[in-house]
Amino acid sequence: MQTFLSLWTNMSPMRKRYALRLLGRCILLVLCVLACIFQPEIFTVLQGMNFFSGFTWLHVLWIIWVVDMIAQLIPVRAHISLGSQKLWRMRFKPLLDKVSMQAIKEHIIATSRAAFWVLLLWAALIAVIGVLARIGLMTDTALFMTTMVFYVCDLICVLIWCPFRLIMKNRCCTTCRIFNWDHLMMFSPLIFVGGFYCWSLLAMSIAAWLVWELCVFFHPERFWEKSNGALSCANCTDKLCTQYCRKLRPKKPSPM
Repeated sequence: MQTFLSLWTNMSPMRKRYALRLLGRCILLVLCVLACIFQPEIFTVLQGMNFFSGFTWLHVLWIIWVVDMIAQLIPVRAHISLGSQKLWRMRFKPLLDKVSMQAIKEHIIATSRAAFWVLLLWAALIAVIGVLARIGLMTDTALFMTTMVFYVCDLICVLIWCPFRLIMKNRCCTTCRIFNWDHLMMFSPLIFVGGFYCWSLLAMSIAAWLVWELCVFFHPERFWEKSNGALSCANCTDKLCTQYCRKLRPKKPSPM
């Protein structure tokens, strides 16, 4: 308990915020599991235009997701990590006198190739899910629950360990080339459900993804720590990465 309190005290405000968000997502996942068991009829909101037939707590979840995506589509500072907001000019601290545009282009090409492999792997996973849904092994509710699991895993990747780093080779989430792909990846299983609830979330996630990719294309200098000083460890204010937190762990006393 003392170790936990020490870790919590030494966490940055942004990491604390994300840790609380992870806890909230875990609670929502548990609530959805309980709904599957005790209130399965609630998931009819996913079908067709049932979204407008009444109000349920799944509508609250829809609102949370929409607000999250809107926050990615507008330049804000408070409560949003630099990794998600580095596409905007206000988050750019130019170091263009220290690096050439050619070097920036080469970096973006390399990271975009890695991102392409992530996209292919994720598409393969979604294709498998689609086949399972097609042959009847996954219901609409199961597809929604898959999205909920991805929703929790999204922050596990940020706070604990991210498998995509093995492909992207990025130092941390702040410098991640695909940071704002989260909603698109999260909601991709819903493509096999249909209905206003799912299609509206998919449409907004595609919009957030397109804005991100267009900014990568038109402003590549904002996405590399060697051309954007705000992304360097020295200037980092988020301190989300696990490496930073390990440095803050209390040292064990050396044996006498």
